Amino acid sequence: MMTAVLYEKRDRIAYITLNRPEAMNAINRDVARSLAEAFDDFRRDDESRVAIVTGAGDKAFSAGADLKELSQRFTKDAGGERRDAFWAPSAATIFRGLELWKPIIAAVNGYCLAGGLELALACDIRIAAEHATFALTEVTRGIIAAGGGTQRLPRTVPLGLALEMLLTGDRIDAHEAYRIGLVNRVVPPAELMTAAEALARRICQNAPLSVQATKEAALRGLNLPLEQGLRVEGFLARIIRTTEDSREGPRAFAEKRPAEYKGR
Repeated sequence: MMTAVLYEKRDRIAYITLNRPEAMNAINRDVARSLAEAFDDFRRDDESRVAIVTGAGDKAFSAGADLKELSQRFTKDAGGERRDAFWAPSAATIFRGLELWKPIIAAVNGYCLAGGLELALACDIRIAAEHATFALTEVTRGIIAAGGGTQRLPRTVPLGLALEMLLTGDRIDAHEAYRIGLVNRVVPPAELMTAAEALARRICQNAPLSVQATKEAALRGLNLPLEQGLRVEGFLARIIRTTEDSREGPRAFAEKRPAEYKGR
């Protein structure tokens, strides 16, 4: 269905691969549209429990927006028409507005810059190859990190470090990204997808509705006072206690067998 983004599903894992290696997997209109389609399908498919996002080739996760196409669009819209970046359309996307409670893992293989880093930040867990580099370079091009970068980076790393990256556009390597908490782990390039898949399979072993409710409770609670966050948690816990899976877990433990979760 897609060429700008490869999308496949295997063993309850959805693989979303930016497929423009000749352009460092830069995000153009086709990539943005295909990403929206892939994430929408992943959200709707009950059989897919975890997604892994990566870039084709070994040089780049994504170097960000396709600046040539973006420049042409801005020139075309210079008469005062709307000038949103093509990865932030009016419809909800992974960058803004899409409520997606299934876990998403970013497998960062190389350059992860500007819109590429914003895509990685929109994921829940980030695993980096040793040669990965990270930056939000928008201010060096006269724009801002408006694909969620100004909001998600300060929620991921300490504020001062986030502002330093946002205001300078400077790059950091994978080990510095790990040190400041931007990525969960750093692995040799040859082990990147193996590590991402192992983590995805580990998550898939758990009850899918519980996993989704846990992610929802954690993310919704970020911007709430503790007492309100606890109410959200309690509300979701009551819903989960009505599921078949909530009975299967204790039953499997008592019977000393692996649980067989059905997602209902």
